[in-house]
Amino acid sequence: MLLCLIPFFSWAQSLEEIPDLEIPHTLGNHQIIRHLGYTLQYNEKHEQADWVAYVLTSDETSGAYSRTNDFSPDLMVKSASANDADYKGSGYDRGHLAPAADMSWSAQSMSESFYYSNMSPQVPSFNRGIWSRAEAFARSVAVENEKLCIVTGPVLKDDLPQIGPNRVSVPEYYYKVLFDFVEPEIKAIAFIIPNQAGAFDLAHYAVSVDSVESMTGIDFFAALPDELERKLENHYNVSDWSFAAGKPNSRGGIKTQYEPTNSMQCIGITKKGNRCKNKAAKGKLACRLHQ
Repeated sequence: MLLCLIPFFSWAQSLEEIPDLEIPHTLGNHQIIRHLGYTLQYNEKHEQADWVAYVLTSDETSGAYSRTNDFSPDLMVKSASANDADYKGSGYDRGHLAPAADMSWSAQSMSESFYYSNMSPQVPSFNRGIWSRAEAFARSVAVENEKLCIVTGPVLKDDLPQIGPNRVSVPEYYYKVLFDFVEPEIKAIAFIIPNQAGAFDLAHYAVSVDSVESMTGIDFFAALPDELERKLENHYNVSDWSFAAGKPNSRGGIKTQYEPTNSMQCIGITKKGNRCKNKAAKGKLACRLHQ
């Protein structure tokens, strides 16, 4: 399944002219919807997007349009999107997938960020805490690197709790995938964060892109040459990103020293609210106690 298609003719060529982001149909017969600032794939069963994808530029992070809070159904959803009644009295925030702050560069993009197709039920302390910090981090990366490909969404599966007349699923986890495709350095990192108050700094939730693919069934960079895709998706290195100690090197090219995914710490949370210290098996996100 192909999600974030960046049609490079050669990964080694100059990337000064960045091609448009293409989002093909990927999961079953779910509807692809293109708005001005982002593209999404709507999952009618769960009444929210499987993913929302967009390229955020440095200039767009300092837009002049303020938050509107004009939540409204997305009329482009053929089967009808979720609406106010689904969230009213639920105790959950109408959590943005593509954040309003990333869409402040035009009145239309700001307004469209409040479509219910771009919302997902989030625990208030999650939405206003660790999720907000993840969004701010992505914006800071976009500023530092001029452009950033962002793909974000809920981890959807059967038997999730539901709210409202339309039975909107309440995800247990959310993911965010960041792809820095601006030379001299090309790198990717992802996050999987439980839908609850964040007990750790954002870097603790960092995982490889492969880990998100394993959890969601979405293939993010399948159009890239195999070698580049493998390096981007199989590994990550928190020291390449601004929240970690150390700075990226300036030699250019693809990073070659990454943290291996087979020693990933479990993303589960203990009854005391601490992150589980067990190691997850290769290709897994949680130890056997938290799967």
